[in-house]
Amino acid sequence: MTITRRSVLGLATALSTIAISAPAFAQEFQFSIHHFLSPKSPAQTVLLEPWAKSIEEASGGRIHFEIFPAMSLGGSPPELYSQVRDGVVDLAWTLPGYTPGSFPHLEVFELPNVHGGDARATNLAINDMMDDLAEDFEDVHPILVHVHAGNALHLAGRTVESAEDFAGLKVRSPSRTGAWVIEELGAEPVAMPVPALPQALSKKVVDAALVPFEVAIPLGLSELTDSSVELDGGKRFGTSTFLFAMNKDSYNSLPEDLQKIIDDHSGRALAEEMGVKWNGIEPVGKQMAEDAGNSVVALSAEASAAFDGPFEAVAGRWLAEAESKGIDGEALIEKARAAVAEHTE
Repeated sequence: MTITRRSVLGLATALSTIAISAPAFAQEFQFSIHHFLSPKSPAQTVLLEPWAKSIEEASGGRIHFEIFPAMSLGGSPPELYSQVRDGVVDLAWTLPGYTPGSFPHLEVFELPNVHGGDARATNLAINDMMDDLAEDFEDVHPILVHVHAGNALHLAGRTVESAEDFAGLKVRSPSRTGAWVIEELGAEPVAMPVPALPQALSKKVVDAALVPFEVAIPLGLSELTDSSVELDGGKRFGTSTFLFAMNKDSYNSLPEDLQKIIDDHSGRALAEEMGVKWNGIEPVGKQMAEDAGNSVVALSAEASAAFDGPFEAVAGRWLAEAESKGIDGEALIEKARAAVAEHTE
């Protein structure tokens, strides 16, 4: 075979074209996802696994994820936000409440007189107000900011039938706003990451805990408690916000077409889907508690009304702190309440 100058130039051009185009069309990306619950928790099976699979399929296999549950990459749950912010992990699902003061705008949705117990409504309200909350997320790329149905009260060896019955209880607090609710009701807040709760209940470090029924499932709380209480009409004692976020450098490492796939699987549609699913998980958790022989009750409208004063006091405390940081808390609460009401069916 005779090799001519033309064929050499042609081969060089072809190889150059391949070299230039290959990364754009063939480069693959492997990302880690870290969270604090078990691999069988709804957080993993309902949110993280389906989301990761949808991205992998939409990217034609160019993006791959490995999920690390139960803090298996090290650290403690309160470190998850710094891990994703600093690039120790690529993505993390965590509670902003584990890093008090870092999300001063988002906290408005944790207030018991803002969230009404409907995860879908509050998720969509958060999505509508992401521009108002954007300052809280400057250091990460948010995929989903959401809530669950909200915090019911789960008690060991006792129950409550009125606001007065909270007095003297030691109650696991999910966040600082949750701690404020507990304090206003005359109880003692005990802060701890939720994975530590089963042992705390079994050793009587706490008498009760504020968590959704959904979170009670993977923790096995139905076997450790005797009663669960919510307010009239399914309303809750506030809620916790959750953050599923990606490290900015990890996101920016992707070409634009793959960034678009991430963006297309983030935001409003995902917020609504997860709200519907988490609303649907609550009855499962309630049934598990009832099957274990526990009482599961909703307080009467009259008994629930007695919580309005303490809840407003919590909102006032948040407002004072927001204003000290230069945040127009009144406007934020008003807008958040209106957005939740708009999406409440």
